[in-house]
Amino acid sequence: MRTAREWVVSVSAVLALGAALVVAALAFSGRFDRVSTKLPPPRKVVLYTSVDDPIARAVVDRFRLDMQIIVELVGDTEATKTTGLVQRLLAEKDSPRADVWWSSEPMGTILLAREGVLAPMESPPYNIETGEAWPEEFKSPDGTWHAFAQRARVIGYNSRWVRATTTPMTLRDVVDPEWKGRVGIARPQFGTTRTHMAALVAWHGPELFREWLEALHANEVRLFDGNASIVRAIAMGEIDLGLTDTDDVWSGMRNAWPVAMNYEIVDERVSRTRGGQESPGGALRRPAAAGLPSMGSLTIPNTVSIVRGGPNPVQARILAEYLLSERTEIMLAQSEQHTMPIRPWISHSREFSTYVIPTPAAVDWERVADAMPEAMRICEEVLGR
Repeated sequence: MRTAREWVVSVSAVLALGAALVVAALAFSGRFDRVSTKLPPPRKVVLYTSVDDPIARAVVDRFRLDMQIIVELVGDTEATKTTGLVQRLLAEKDSPRADVWWSSEPMGTILLAREGVLAPMESPPYNIETGEAWPEEFKSPDGTWHAFAQRARVIGYNSRWVRATTTPMTLRDVVDPEWKGRVGIARPQFGTTRTHMAALVAWHGPELFREWLEALHANEVRLFDGNASIVRAIAMGEIDLGLTDTDDVWSGMRNAWPVAMNYEIVDERVSRTRGGQESPGGALRRPAAAGLPSMGSLTIPNTVSIVRGGPNPVQARILAEYLLSERTEIMLAQSEQHTMPIRPWISHSREFSTYVIPTPAAVDWERVADAMPEAMRICEEVLGR
């Protein structure tokens, strides 16, 4: 892993705060030097985040020590997570309290961007040594959000009662009658399950998605309040399998629970290019064998955005760049969640090789957002509210 890197904070505008303000460049050599430039009062920034509180606080505490800027952290409950904070940001649009929005997934962020809540931001440094720009697939075209630090959707299973060689490797295998009454998913109205359902519609179209969801319902799928509940139910033997996130499985393993996971494999018949083999309607063509095609594992990144018109715009820029820096990606990879950096020289290093997502699917997040209403309508019709 590269150990000596620069981290540059750039400010694109001089703010009318009574005096001109220039933020100096920061050097990274194992730690961030503190900001020597005097910032105007208040030396604080307001962060809204759907990231789990212990993880967010660890990053925020380090930012405060490095930058000498106080962070007012506003989180949300496990049940509503991103959706609750998104509604709050929408309600505060005309008089924003937040400066920065750090989301654990991109769907709410895209909604906020489309509603004009977020401000464009010049891409921060991605690779200082090579000058490589921020990858297009990890940012919005207008710069209102940047993505980093990914986790994956996986098929979790009980490693004590279920043989690894017999566990499903694709979503179409989950609806096999062998697993009838023994499969669980989180309620699709919230969180990453909501995102997952929309991605399936974006990839395969509503008809094939409905067919799969009806097969899942016929297989007596059980609904739970969240991904953590899925992993707990697997460990307790309530279910054998469940769709969940990598970070929840890592948490179960850390607790010595009998849980393991499969990353969804890629069908040979499915193209790995963006969008797959597209029909005129934009969906994947039905494969030769019946069932939902497998695109690989859906990877869900964190996103960072600056809130338009927030009270502390200079501090917001500093915090946003800090969150998107190599340092934060390393901290998150080292955390209990083991989210994977988008920077391959970090994610494929020896330290993090255990947590590499082996078969990531290509995702067009704007297209997934477009598919969300149809996905939720189908979920309600098939699974109920």
